[in-house]
Amino acid sequence: MRMKIWIAGAKGQLGCALNDMAEKSGLDAEILNTDREEVDVTDIAAVLAFAREEKPDVIFDCAAVTDVGVCEAQAELAYKVNAVGARNLAIAAHETNAKIVLLSTDDVFNGIRQVPYHEFDETDPMTIYGRSKLAGENYVKEFAYRHFIIRSNWVFGRGSDRNFVNQILKAIETKKELYIAVDQYGSPTSANALASFMLRMIQTEGYGTYHVTCDGVCNRCEFAKEIVELAGKDVKIIPVPTMKAEFSSARPTYTVLDNFLTRALGQDDMPTWIDALEEYIEEIRPIFS
Repeated sequence: MRMKIWIAGAKGQLGCALNDMAEKSGLDAEILNTDREEVDVTDIAAVLAFAREEKPDVIFDCAAVTDVGVCEAQAELAYKVNAVGARNLAIAAHETNAKIVLLSTDDVFNGIRQVPYHEFDETDPMTIYGRSKLAGENYVKEFAYRHFIIRSNWVFGRGSDRNFVNQILKAIETKKELYIAVDQYGSPTSANALASFMLRMIQTEGYGTYHVTCDGVCNRCEFAKEIVELAGKDVKIIPVPTMKAEFSSARPTYTVLDNFLTRALGQDDMPTWIDALEEYIEEIRPIFS
């Protein structure tokens, strides 16, 4: 039977990727795309009115304030969108018996230990962004039992000028050297690969919290060097601490995620971050070259 999928925050990079991957996969689904102009997720009345009218089978919560600096400066906004918005969509999912998928973050961990975090490790966010996203997770768990909480790391894709890849590609058009953090570690993750995983999961009943990142770990400096090399540019990458770096906010230094549960269930088929990055740059090369 044809699914009806509501993507809240559809203009962002995951929203764009979900639309692209749904089309490429041939998924039999009607996609309802909304952004703040159509349905403000912080407005419970608007959210419920839309859900009651459309009766979606699945709700994707892709609406979020992800800029760490903005979250620190505007905590009320961060919690309003990342926590209350998730709550409202979860209530709508419960009322319409829809599945809900929330994209969350590695920032729910403190990054103190130098070992990857799996789904059953204790959370301890150190930033407003991480705290607001964890509050959103808890609301989803409280109000919608048919939920998938997907934590990911360093996501890149179309639809956002602020992701690290797009920032580097823009900067190397005019700069010959970049100062990049050498003390932040993660697993760069393609929005397309992440969206493909999510679209497979919504066709199951395997509810819960999952860590989903591309395979492999690097620091920001290594990431930037790979971007520059794949782009074919002659730009010098200079390793520096986060406080002196471009394109990096102060955040936990090592919040690498372990895809522990998906691996245990035989569902971890994410590509390496290098392969995913190469595919993405080839996809957008006509735009920046």
